[in-house]
Amino acid sequence: MSQAVTHDADQPLRALWKRYRAYRGRFIGAVVASTVNKVADVMPELLIGAAVDVVVRGDASFIGDLLGVESRYAQLGWLAVINVVVWVIESATQYVADVLWRGLAQGVEHDLRVEAYDHVQHLDLGWHESRPAGSTLATLNDDVNQLERFLDIGAPAILQTALNILLVGGVFAVASGQLLVLAFLPIPVIVLGSLVFQRRLEPLYVRVRSAVADLSGTLSANLAGIATIKAFTAEDRERDRVAAVSMAYRDANTVAIRSSAAFVPLVRMAILAGFTCTLLLGGWAALRGDLEVGLYSVLVFMTQRLLWPLTGVAEVLDLYQRGRASASRILGLLEEPVTVPAGATALARPVAGRIELRGVHSGYGDGPDVLHDIDLVVPAGETHAIVGATGSGKSSLLRLVLRFDDARSGQVLLDGQDVRELDWDSLRGSMGYVAQDVFMFAGSIADNIAYGRPDATREQIRAAAEAAAALDFIEALPGGLDAWVGERGVTLSGGQRQRLALARALLRDPAVLVLDEATSAVDNETEAAIQRSLRRATAQCTAIVVAHRLSTVRHAHRIWVLDAGRVIEGGTHDELLALDGAYAALWRVQTGELAAR
Repeated sequence: MSQAVTHDADQPLRALWKRYRAYRGRFIGAVVASTVNKVADVMPELLIGAAVDVVVRGDASFIGDLLGVESRYAQLGWLAVINVVVWVIESATQYVADVLWRGLAQGVEHDLRVEAYDHVQHLDLGWHESRPAGSTLATLNDDVNQLERFLDIGAPAILQTALNILLVGGVFAVASGQLLVLAFLPIPVIVLGSLVFQRRLEPLYVRVRSAVADLSGTLSANLAGIATIKAFTAEDRERDRVAAVSMAYRDANTVAIRSSAAFVPLVRMAILAGFTCTLLLGGWAALRGDLEVGLYSVLVFMTQRLLWPLTGVAEVLDLYQRGRASASRILGLLEEPVTVPAGATALARPVAGRIELRGVHSGYGDGPDVLHDIDLVVPAGETHAIVGATGSGKSSLLRLVLRFDDARSGQVLLDGQDVRELDWDSLRGSMGYVAQDVFMFAGSIADNIAYGRPDATREQIRAAAEAAAALDFIEALPGGLDAWVGERGVTLSGGQRQRLALARALLRDPAVLVLDEATSAVDNETEAAIQRSLRRATAQCTAIVVAHRLSTVRHAHRIWVLDAGRVIEGGTHDELLALDGAYAALWRVQTGELAAR
């Protein structure tokens, strides 16, 4: 799970600095390499000025006095040697800086994505159900990529620009105070313009990130529901809906890009003013003899070196704002509270499997209670069924047993221990679960069955498949257990997916087996085979079964009838028929007795 670190909403990048201390050494190394690289990068202009000085002044040149060499040929030779050394240093430090910056970006990207994904896994199901999956995917993928791009490109560019100003400013300060002031006059204009554009760009890129989340969510939902779209010939309508969302994303980006692009002409005009001042005033000073020709040439080159990189400030600001907005969204996701945390208590082994609900009330979010004052006991080793009309609270009760949600009041106990106090290995590790909406992972049949028990042997996987009445259809597939299952199991029928999910649950040899409409998608013959297998499989474990088809639970030790979130009846199949209440009415509807009357 993620670290419990909050972040300042106005300083997300500073929050990342505090969060990822392990990368500080790499960051410092990258800064040092970039600094040495920038110093070496500025040196060729100084060497050009020295070479011009040698040609113009001869034996009285600066380099001649410095090295004590009279021959102008020798002086130029020394300058050539120094130039080679400078270029080697520049090339080497550029390589080191690139490796360190990119390694830093990739490392933070990896750690942040894994940490955010792990945190998302621990958020309760209610959070996931209330949030578009595409929005979460956009944060885990696109936002993390935007941040990586800033760390890889934007951060080094900011450092290089700052170093450039400092180093070139030092050269100007030594050469001419007047030209220093004139050459640097455009910089405050550029800085102030940058601040103005930064404030303008920030809300624009927040809007861009929101738009891309909407687009990702729409695409993800539509691809998941492609069969429904085709069945209702809604392709044109959905294309138009995606086009509208994509247009909103394009429009948000267009506004941001226009604002960012408007900055470049301002920078060019400032560069023109600074360069013109140096060219004219420096040239006049050289003509008067107040400024050495070699130094004048250095300053002309340096003015462009100083100001021209500032044309990239707009792009750097763009990367900064995108990275900042993305970092804020990622850290915001990491700060989503885990409302169903793991307990710290481990159950004694073996787990018996007794389930008890005492005075349980529960609901979703801020809505009304869905379950009201539920009291029921499932003794270890027994099979109990939960039945009732749609919306009566059956699946909500199972979510409490599995602790996908916590009760608002009352207790859910496993072997006499409140499930909120148990660690996940004791609670969910002792349970097998088959959901109504079965999920299959892309992989082989064997991989999907062994998902909850990766160390299972081939024989154990086959035995579980046989117990779930799945072995016959598996062996009929090309490759058998090694047959490939498409993403979400789309290559299998609903009944086949249910049988594989049942085999997956049985393979865990659970103390408690939880089945939510586990045979709803199979035919009567397969259902009968599964029921026979289940009676054998559940002989040594507790089973809680939710079913609409009452024929699947008539042999349960006890059947609980829910209505509007309350237990209204409980007993065996025969006892409930004799009671002639809600269960008996449901039985008559399903068996056709009502129609026969």
